[in-house]
Amino acid sequence: MADGGLAEAGEHSRAALRYRVEGMDCPSCASKIETAVGRVRGARDIRVNYGTQILAFRLDEAATPRTAVEEQVRRLGYGIAPVEAPRVVAGEPGTAGSEVRSPVRRPWWRGTKARLAAILAVLIAAGFAVSLAVPSLDHWAYLPATLLGLAFFGQKAAAATRAGSPFSIEMLMSIATVGAIAIGATSEAATVVFLFTKGELLEGVAASRARSGIEALGALVPRTALLVEGGTAREVPAASLKVGDLVLVRPGDRVSADGEVVEGASEVDESPVTGESVPVPKTEGGSVFAGSINASGTLQVRVTKPASDNTIARIIRLVDEAQEAKAPTARFIERFSAIYTPIAVVVAALVAVAPPLLLGADWDVWVYRGLALLLVACPCALVLSTPAAIASGLAVGTRRGLLVKGGGALETIGRVRTVAFDKTGTLTEGRPRVTDVLALTGSERTMLGFAATVESGSSHPLGRAILERAAADGIPLRPAKDFRAIPGKAVEAVVTGKRVSVGSPSYASEQAPLPVDAERAVAEWEGEGKTVVVVSVDGASTGLIAVRDEPRADAAAGIRALRDLGVRAVMLTGDNPRTGKAIASALGLDVQAGLLPEGKLREIGGLKAKAPVAMVGDGINDAPALAAASVGIAMGGGTDVALETADAALLNSRVVDVAALVGLSRATLANIHQNVAIALGLKAVFLVTTVVGITGLWPAVLADTGATVLVTLNALRLLGYRFQVATHG
Repeated sequence: MADGGLAEAGEHSRAALRYRVEGMDCPSCASKIETAVGRVRGARDIRVNYGTQILAFRLDEAATPRTAVEEQVRRLGYGIAPVEAPRVVAGEPGTAGSEVRSPVRRPWWRGTKARLAAILAVLIAAGFAVSLAVPSLDHWAYLPATLLGLAFFGQKAAAATRAGSPFSIEMLMSIATVGAIAIGATSEAATVVFLFTKGELLEGVAASRARSGIEALGALVPRTALLVEGGTAREVPAASLKVGDLVLVRPGDRVSADGEVVEGASEVDESPVTGESVPVPKTEGGSVFAGSINASGTLQVRVTKPASDNTIARIIRLVDEAQEAKAPTARFIERFSAIYTPIAVVVAALVAVAPPLLLGADWDVWVYRGLALLLVACPCALVLSTPAAIASGLAVGTRRGLLVKGGGALETIGRVRTVAFDKTGTLTEGRPRVTDVLALTGSERTMLGFAATVESGSSHPLGRAILERAAADGIPLRPAKDFRAIPGKAVEAVVTGKRVSVGSPSYASEQAPLPVDAERAVAEWEGEGKTVVVVSVDGASTGLIAVRDEPRADAAAGIRALRDLGVRAVMLTGDNPRTGKAIASALGLDVQAGLLPEGKLREIGGLKAKAPVAMVGDGINDAPALAAASVGIAMGGGTDVALETADAALLNSRVVDVAALVGLSRATLANIHQNVAIALGLKAVFLVTTVVGITGLWPAVLADTGATVLVTLNALRLLGYRFQVATHG
C-alpha cells in the first residue's frame, strides 16, 4: 500500500513540459529526439510531433532537472525552447489591445543549414577552380569543404549515438565521408556533403510549408473585440473575453469569439474556418465561429466559449494531436526501418571487404562501392513517406471542415465499404416540426399539453418539436414529476396525478390495442415519411402526433457520391419501418429501421465483420455506435461531444462531406503508396547500379536526399486536393 502511494506521489510530482524544437523537420529527427529523451531518468509519456516541432513529456525533476533534457536535445544539433501558454499583453489605450505571443520563426535562408550550404558551395567552387589551375592539388582542393561537412554532421552523429541512435543518417554520412577521404575521393565526398545539406535544407522548407497551413488558423481570430457594456462598445483584447460577454460585430469585421447572435441579422462568411464557400445567413439564436467574417448587417453576439476553447483553438489542438498519433502504415515502416538499417550497414560492409578478401579484388574499388551502398541504405525517404502524406491530408481536410483525429482514422476511412447513417440530425435537418395532431379522446389542446409536459424533461428532437408546437399554440405546461425515459420506446412522467407516456405506436400497442382509426392514421402518416408518437394516459391511448424532419438539402447528392465511389450507404434508425423506408427511398439508400441502441450496435457489428464500416451520427445519441464502427464520423463538428466521441467530425454538417472524406482518404492512401514506390524504387535502382559500379558516391546520396525531397513534394501535392461531386441528370 505504501509503495503504491509512493508511486502515485511520484507520478503527481512529474511536471508536464512542452518544448518547440527548431530543426526537427522529419520523422527521423523526431525518432532521434524521442530516443534521446527516453534515456533521461524520470522522463515519461514522451510525444514528439515533427509536424508542429513540439516535444511534450512528463519529467520527475527530483531525478533529472529539465535543463539536462534541454542540453541533451541541443547536443543532437537542435534548438529547443519551452512553449508557454499564450499571454495577453495589454495595449496602450486606443491601440490594438492585445497580442498573443507566438514563437518567432527565422526565415529558412537564415538557418544553420542554409549558411552551411552556402559556405560549402563557395568552398567547392573554390576547390574546382584550384583543381583546374593546379591538377596535382585536386585531392587537397576539396578537403576544406569535406572536413567542414564532416565536422558538422559528425558532431551530430556522435551525439545521436550517445543518445541511443547509432544508425542515424548523419552517422552513415560521416562513415562514407571518412572512407572517401581515406581512398582519395575528396571531390566526391565534398559533393556528397553539399548535396546532403541541400536535401536537408529543402526538406525543412517543405515541412515548414506544410505546417504553415495549420498555423495560419491561429491568425484568423482578431486581436481585439468590441465589448458592449451599458449600451456602449469599447475595444478590449479578444483573449480577455469571458463566457456571457456581449460583443459588437460590424460589417466587414471578423467575429472575435464563438457565440450566439442575440441581436441583428447578417450573412457571415465562414470559409476561413469551415471551407463553406457560400455566406451563411445569421439571425437571433444563430451560432457564429471566431474567425468568420461578418458580411453585411451589424450583429451583437453573446460569447459562449473562452478564447482558449473556441472552434479554431479546438481545431488546432485536434490537428496537433492527430499528427502525434502515428498511422498504422507509419508504425509498420518505422519498425521495418529499425531492422532494415543495421542489416543494410552490414551488407554495405560485406560489399566493401568480401570481394577483396575472398576474390583478391581491388580494395579501393570495393570500399568505394561499399561506401556508396551505405548512403543508398539510409531509410529517411521511406520513413517520411507516410507521415508527410498524412500531414498534408489532415491539413487539407481541416481547411475544408473535415476534421480527422489521426493518421489511423484517415487511413481507415478510405478502406470502408459501407457507411451507416443515423437518420435524425444526420440525414435529416434535425429540426422536426409537428405536421398532424389527432385527439382520440378529449381535446387536442389537452392532449398536446400532456405530451409537451412529458417532453419537457427530454432533449430528443421529437420532444423539442412537440414543445415548440405547444408554445406556438399557447398551451401551458403542467406540474409533473417522476420523469423516466425508456430508451428507443417512450418517455413518461406523472402529470397532475396521472401516468402519461409519449412513445412509439408499437410501445403503445403493448400497453393496449390502438383503435382502428388510430392504426389507419398511423399507417397513412408513416407512409408519408412522418414519425408518429402515441400519447397515453394511465395506459389508454388519447391521441396521435405526427412529426416530420425534412432530409438535408444535400443528402441525396451525398448518398449518390458515395455510390459513385463504390461505397454502400445504409440508414440505421430507431424510427418505424414505414417512415424509415419512405425517407430511405427518397434518398436512395438501404434502411434498417425500428432499431434500439443495442440493435444499432448489432447491425454495426455484422457490417464490420464483412468489411470496414463507418458510422455517421450526431455525436450525442449515437456515441456507442460511433465507437463500435471501424471509424466514427460525427455530423456537426463544432459540438464538444462530436469532437470527443468520433474519429472524425464534419464541421459543416453536410452529407456530401462524408464522400469528400472518403475521397480525401483514398487520395492520401494513393499518395502514401506513390511515396513508398518512389523511396524503394530509387533505392533498388541505385543499389544495383552501385554494386555493379555504374554510379558512385554523389549519385548514391541522391537515392536518399533526392528521394526524400521527391516524397515531400509529392505529399505537398495533396494540399491542392479538390473533391468534385458528380452531377446526375
